[in-house]
Amino acid sequence: QVQLVESGGGLVQPGGSLRLSCATSGSIFKIARMGWYRQAPGKQRELVAHITSGGVANYNDAVKGRFTISRDNAKNTVYLQMNSLKPEDTAVYYCNTFPQRPAFWGQGTQVTVSS
Repeated sequence: QVQLVESGGGLVQPGGSLRLSCATSGSIFKIARMGWYRQAPGKQRELVAHITSGGVANYNDAVKGRFTISRDNAKNTVYLQMNSLKPEDTAVYYCNTFPQRPAFWGQGTQVTVSS
């Protein structure tokens, strides 16, 4: 059974940085495209970025140039480096495969950008 556990969130001031991690179990990670998603209060969950098993990444226009998705296949872990954070980046961040699979949603990690 695949489990995805997100970590690394927190409270940061505008312009600050955070690095999120998503540890996975199960053999699916090595062959799956992985994605980071976020859900802000009162809004629908949206895709932030995704990355192929070979490391090719794509980004939501709202985060392009500020966020970097990466993965370590040996550690079954996917990362999201977030720089130049803005208040509108405040959300719960989740990882999942891309496209997402409903059974794989975890608890997420809260990111709050506020002064």
